Amino acid sequence: MKVYHGSTEKITSPLVNVGRKNLDFGQGFYVTNLKQQAISWATRPANQGEKKYLNIYELDIEDIHQSNFRILQFSKYGREWLDFVVANRKGQGLWKKYDVVEGGIANDRVFNTVELYAADLITAEEALQRLSYHKPNNQICIINQEIIERYLHFIESIKIEDK
Repeated sequence: MKVYHGSTEKITSPLVNVGRKNLDFGQGFYVTNLKQQAISWATRPANQGEKKYLNIYELDIEDIHQSNFRILQFSKYGREWLDFVVANRKGQGLWKKYDVVEGGIANDRVFNTVELYAADLITAEEALQRLSYHKPNNQICIINQEIIERYLHFIESIKIEDK
């Protein structure tokens, strides 16, 4: 499967232990099979004035699934996804139990709902009701460096021009 990573750098040899720990799915190397989503990661306001790249890879996802890796997949924004994301953002490190986590992104469309739930300002039921109106995007967090070395193959980096 072709996957993408938007960044301010060309990343030919990704490392899982470089990013922040308190992200949706924990510390790892994040990719998506949605090209436009990766471009939006690279062009977010925090990267203004920086060079931006769309890094393209081939991910042997079927081989990963056939191996003995610990994989967690969320097919929708549900209670398990919500609690997992909130726990990781609070530093509880649930991601450490897995080699790969895949599912929806707590992006701008759903971020406020997740934050309200994390702060106990709305119930899980209210959060899930709000999330039911959103179709999840997709992110894959590779947590195990062995997976990158064996199953993620760099293709190319394309410079993204500012608009």
